[in-house]
Amino acid sequence: MLGIEPRKPDPGKPNTRYTIKYDDWLKVLNIRTKRHVNPKRLFFDIETSPNIGYFWRAGYKLQISTESIIKERQIICISYKWEHSNEVHTLHWGKKQCDKKLLTKFMKVARQADELVGHNGDRFDLKWIRTRCLFHRISMFPKYRTFDTLKKARGSFNFNSNRLDYIAQFLGIGAKLKHSGYQLWKDVMLGCNDALKEMVAYCEKDVILLEDVFHAMQSYVTPNTHAGMHLNGHKMGCPTCASDDVSFLKTDFTARGTIQRMMECDSCETNFPVSNKVYTDYLKNKFAGLESIE
Repeated sequence: MLGIEPRKPDPGKPNTRYTIKYDDWLKVLNIRTKRHVNPKRLFFDIETSPNIGYFWRAGYKLQISTESIIKERQIICISYKWEHSNEVHTLHWGKKQCDKKLLTKFMKVARQADELVGHNGDRFDLKWIRTRCLFHRISMFPKYRTFDTLKKARGSFNFNSNRLDYIAQFLGIGAKLKHSGYQLWKDVMLGCNDALKEMVAYCEKDVILLEDVFHAMQSYVTPNTHAGMHLNGHKMGCPTCASDDVSFLKTDFTARGTIQRMMECDSCETNFPVSNKVYTDYLKNKFAGLESIE
């Protein structure tokens, strides 16, 4: 197990020990070939329209009731890309300015993902999507496995700003596209096709930036999906890149007296803990495999 392949059974050596039966090993290999190397991550971002309504005056600290709304806010576009793909896709509301079709298509894509990645995606993007899906009665999962780069930024780092644009520039990755500000949204609402194209380009650049920021911070934060389990089916593989090339760093004892083994991935340098049982089982299988080869 754990990457150690046994030899074919030798009739002349009936007492040879194997870590796994050869026929069972072939079944394992068949299962592994159907696994994808890493979790299928979908990076996404949305742009939304404001409510349209009647109000008596403009200014700060004014209360506008829901009775003033004459047209509900919607999702103008959703841009998304699969991890490591060079292609960014965008669905927009079209000339009819209705988000039903784009949501129907996007939810079919989202079903295929093992993990959805967004910046403030948990609090903003997914709640918007869920609300509009409810409005149109479009089916979606009650819960998705997500990785929110804003949450990770707030919880694990001390940036001067947790905005995606600032973090990307701070890391030397790039920057958001410049646009004409709120006027762009007004032009899109008025049906200007050029404005819609500009908004789509802005949204798509955000998705590209999002993936780059994700990869930069990935080995510095706790993953939400264990890549090692996806590829190898065991926890000794790196949770970030799924590599089996890992090294023991030290033994750690928690406040409750639980033993943890700190490991380091030799491929991506991610440090991660495993339970003492996982570590000892790994050693037993490793040494048993070496004995069977002798």
